[in-house]
Amino acid sequence: MSDDAAPDLRASDADRERVAEVLRDALAEGRLDMDEFEERLEAAYKARTYGELAPLTRDLPAGGAVAPPVPVSFVKHPAERGSWASRVVGGEGSSTGGVAILSGFERRGRWTVPKRFSCFAFMGGGEIDLREADFADREVEIRCVAVMGGLQVTVEPGVEVVVRGIGIMGGFEHPRDDGPVDPAAPRVIISGFAFWGGVGVTRKLPRAERRRLREQRRQERLDRRRERHELHHTPDEND
Repeated sequence: MSDDAAPDLRASDADRERVAEVLRDALAEGRLDMDEFEERLEAAYKARTYGELAPLTRDLPAGGAVAPPVPVSFVKHPAERGSWASRVVGGEGSSTGGVAILSGFERRGRWTVPKRFSCFAFMGGGEIDLREADFADREVEIRCVAVMGGLQVTVEPGVEVVVRGIGIMGGFEHPRDDGPVDPAAPRVIISGFAFWGGVGVTRKLPRAERRRLREQRRQERLDRRRERHELHHTPDEND
């Protein structure tokens, strides 16, 4: 199909599939977001003429068009920084502790966990998220004191966590076992004291990985929908 084709001519299944392929490439390259892709893909499979198909790819590189070069960045996103070895950086931590007194604090995103991180919560709360953090040592200790307050530590799957805290009318939560420990990952020790308070430890995937899996599931749903559409529109051999 080309833009020069008469717009009122009927489009074939092959024409619709060629447009769908251009849209899938555009989604993979980041030229379309998922909502735009779904909207255009649905319109492509419903299109009856060339005139209905042409606008769907008019603003996309296709048919031999050359896209402008993409600048190369040598700064890696936290979720793309490679192996655990590249995240155990040595030196000092970027933050040595946190305090929440009738208030709250958080340490999350890109930061460096020191060999010992101390935190205190009194009628307040704190969040220590290690999923995108670097580590000053292969073994780090997070010492928590929670008095009528709460502290939450989040690690990603594969990190060994050892809980050594003591609770009096309070408690230290042990993380759920979400698979084997990665021997290259740092070891995180959770210690301290909780009185009428609690320290929670959870395992969660990094945000970038959760987004990737979410988009993968959406793409799989789109593929299944397309397969059902193609099966429904397969010509009968007796026709």
